[in-house]
This record gives sequence, C-alpha cells and structure tokens, in this order.
Amino acid sequence: MKEEAKYVKIIEWSEEDECFIGSCPELFYGGCHGDNEHDVFDELCQIVKETIKIYKQDGKTLPRPLSGKEFVNAMQKVA
Repeated sequence: MKEEAKYVKIIEWSEEDECFIGSCPELFYGGCHGDNEHDVFDELCQIVKETIKIYKQDGKTLPRPLSGKEFVNAMQKVA
C-alpha cells in the first residue's frame, strides 16, 4: 500500500463556496476545491502525495495516519 493511501481524505460540498472542498486533516489545513467531485479527489490525492514528499525532504516525521474509525471517534470528541 502506498503511504499516501493511509491518510483520510475528505471531499464535501460547501454551500457557502458552492463547490466541492477537499482536505486531509492529518497532514494540512485547507486543501483544494472545484466543481467536479472526482477532479477534486484526484487533486487532493496529488496534494497528499506531494505533502508527504515535502515532509520527507525536510526530514520531518509524518503524522500518524488515522483509520476512518479513529477519525470519526476523534471528530465526535470535538463536537
């Protein structure tokens, strides 16, 4: 399994922005956006891959990937 596949990727519709928003909460804030859900997901996957590469180039330790279940549990604690 590729390292980038281990990270949670979220694509959601934003009523405020009237577009799809993509994010990867373990690695970065913000993300990408667009009108096509599939294109946003593809772009998000590329950003995650590039972010991992930058972490490694800078000698930084990558955040531990959360499983989907762990992510949901963490979000429930925040809410």
